[in-house]
Formats: sequence, C-alpha cells, structure tokens
Amino acid sequence: MTNSILKITIFILFILSVGSILAGYFLEADNSEKLIGLGVVGLFIFVFPLFSYYRWKDRNLKDYMINKENLDKMREYREKKNS
Repeated sequence: MTNSILKITIFILFILSVGSILAGYFLEADNSEKLIGLGVVGLFIFVFPLFSYYRWKDRNLKDYMINKENLDKMREYREKKNS
C-alpha cells in the first residue's frame, strides 16, 4: 500500500470505530453493547496495528536499541550538554 492509501484507510477505520462506540453509547438500542464492542475491537485489532506499522515502517530499529555504540553516543551527548 502506498502512504496515502494507508493513511486514508487508517483514518476511515478510526472514524468507523469511534462512530460505532459513540453510536452504541448514545443510542438506546438492543445492540448498543455490541456496537461499543465492535468499535473497541476495530480500534485494537485494525487501527492501532496499522497506525504503528505506518509510523515505524521507514525507521531503523537498531537506532532505538540499547547497545555499546548508542550508550557511548548518549554519554558524549550528556557530557557536551553539561560542559
């Protein structure tokens, strides 16, 4: 998927999930609890993983891991900042 299609898909799924939660909360229907449940499930099974993938797909995971190189960089940065 390209960035714009993925972004639009995430936005539409988010609006549908939040809309389902709000509809279940404000409507006095027999299926209101199911609407709230479907909205929550939609958020946690579809929206959050897609959003996480979209935000992290172009990043290098090694930049965020604690290893000897990164510890040395942090120490150097702290030393420069304190002096």
